[in-house]
Amino acid sequence: MTQSSTAHTPAQEQARAQLTVPAQHPMVTVLGSGDSLLRVIEKAFPAADIHVRGNEISAVGDQKDVALISRVFDEMMLVLRTGQPMTEDAVERSIAMLKASDNGESDGQETPAEVLTQNILSSRGRTIRPKTLNQKRYVDAIDKHTIVFGIGPAGTGKTYLAMAKAVQALQSKQVNRIILTRPAVEAGERLGFLPGTLYEKIDPYLRPLYDALHDMLDPDSIPRLMAAGTIEVAPLAYMRGRTLNDAFIILDEAQNTSPEQMKMFLTRLGFESKIVITGDVTQVDLPDGTKSGLRQVQDILEGLEDVHFSRLSSQDVVRHKLVGRIVDAYEKYDTTHGTQNGTHKSRGKSGHKGK
Repeated sequence: MTQSSTAHTPAQEQARAQLTVPAQHPMVTVLGSGDSLLRVIEKAFPAADIHVRGNEISAVGDQKDVALISRVFDEMMLVLRTGQPMTEDAVERSIAMLKASDNGESDGQETPAEVLTQNILSSRGRTIRPKTLNQKRYVDAIDKHTIVFGIGPAGTGKTYLAMAKAVQALQSKQVNRIILTRPAVEAGERLGFLPGTLYEKIDPYLRPLYDALHDMLDPDSIPRLMAAGTIEVAPLAYMRGRTLNDAFIILDEAQNTSPEQMKMFLTRLGFESKIVITGDVTQVDLPDGTKSGLRQVQDILEGLEDVHFSRLSSQDVVRHKLVGRIVDAYEKYDTTHGTQNGTHKSRGKSGHKGK
C-alpha cells in the first residue's frame, strides 16, 4: 500500500494511503462477504474514512491511523497469498497485534501474518494454527524447551495447542508415545467411591483430552493406538513411580495438583521426552488448606534453564468473544473487592485458593 500526504487541516495533519488489490485476489476475499471484513476495520478506526472503488482501497485520516490501516491490509494480503482465507476474528486479532506493537505494548518481533499462517497440524480437512501472538510464542516455546508451562484462563488454547504439538511430534517420530494426564481432584484421587468400572470412574475427568484427540486423529485409530500404548490417558495418581522416556507428556488442569503431586510429576521426566503443563490458577478446586502446585512451582522453577513459562491472558481467548469479557470482568471484580474468582478469600472452599 502506498501512502501520500493530503492537505493539512487546522486541527490535525491528514494523511492518505491507497492500495491496489492484485487481480488474483477477488475483492470478496479482502472485504469479506457483505463487506464484513471491511466493517471490522472501519469499526477499529472510526475516525478514518475508508473507500473502495473497483480493486482500489483508499484511507484518509490521522497519519497514525492511516499507517495502521495500510499495515492491516498489507498483512491481509500476505495471509491471502498463502491460500488461507481471512475471517473477521483474524482481522480483529491482526489489528490488535499491530496496535499493541505501535503503542509499545509488544516487542513486535512477529507480524500478524507470521502468527496466523503458522501451521501446527493438519488433520481431517482442517489446520490447527495459533491465533494470537502469545499462542505462537507458546507453541514456539514447546519446540525450544523440554518443560513448558502454559498458564492462562479458560479458552486460551493451552491444552488444545499442546495436544496438537504432541500429535505432530508423534507423527514426525520425535517421540514414541503420548501420555495425557489430569488430576481427578473432584474425587480426591480416590476413584473407588465412584460407581462402575475403572474406565467409567476416570472417564469424566479425562473426557476433554479424548475430545481433543478426536479432533486431531482418525477416531478409528485412537483405540488401536491406546491398546498399543502409543497413546495413554490416565489420572495423575497413576504416574507415581514411573520414568517416562521417549514421550510427549501433557499434564492438564495442573492448578488442581498439590505441591507434592507437581514435584512427583516433574520428576517422571525421562530421556528424549518433553513435558507441557497447563492450567488456570484462577480456577483452583483443591480442598481447604491445600496449596496449588501450579502456583508454587512458578516461584521454584522460574528462570531455570530449559524450563519456560508461557502466560496467556483474556486477549488470547479463542472461544466466544464473551468469554474474554467474562474473564476480564472477574479480574476487575476481584481487584476491586479483594476476592478470588468472585468469592471472598476468607469464606468457604475458595478461602485457600490463593496459596
